[in-house]
Amino acid sequence: MSTSFEFIIFDLDNTLYPPTSGVMAEIGRRIQVWMCDELDLSWEEAMNLRRQYLRRYGTTMGGLMAEHDVNVARYLHFVHDIPIEDYLEPNPMLAEMLAGIQLRKVVYTNATSDHGRRVLRALGVEEQFERIIGIQEVGLRNKLSLEAYERMLPLLGAEGEACIMVEDSPPNLRPAKVLEMTTILIDAEEGKGLIGVPERCIDFAVDSVLEVGTVVDRLLDDGEE
Repeated sequence: MSTSFEFIIFDLDNTLYPPTSGVMAEIGRRIQVWMCDELDLSWEEAMNLRRQYLRRYGTTMGGLMAEHDVNVARYLHFVHDIPIEDYLEPNPMLAEMLAGIQLRKVVYTNATSDHGRRVLRALGVEEQFERIIGIQEVGLRNKLSLEAYERMLPLLGAEGEACIMVEDSPPNLRPAKVLEMTTILIDAEEGKGLIGVPERCIDFAVDSVLEVGTVVDRLLDDGEE
């Protein structure tokens, strides 16, 4: 495992804030609304199609792009157009933890960078991050794809071994590990989603993002020995 770290890269949704916030539930509801309206589906038909796309393509948008002629920019705007401040509030403990990490901090999300910016602002931690990379910046590739990470790293001018990746979705850590990133899983739901994900893809697992600082301290201390 590398000890010459330069970047720590955080996923956004359900990583920097807990799944109980309701943000992703509302985004999911808006995806459903979009599919019903644009594809002329019933609510149940849209749910079934989403499940198929998630299994086959990793994301609903991946399936829509592959099988329909959709306006991706309009879709992304619609599904993320939610009043973030109704779901999230400033988190001083998160801000303190981030401030204690002496690495360059970046957000990399399957959502849009605009959504990322609004989330960071609502959490009161926007100034902690030097960059937000969204799905549009990596050519609409989602994190299940190695190509997504291969497009993300050059935007930072970084090699994988110089990066720590923090994620709540175990499958998204597989390509990160292929590129020699050190991986931290936010496992708030105690192993949910781990089926089929090799243990070697996950270097550390913590219950909360607030524990990430302790892991980073350990990694940096080990590098000084």
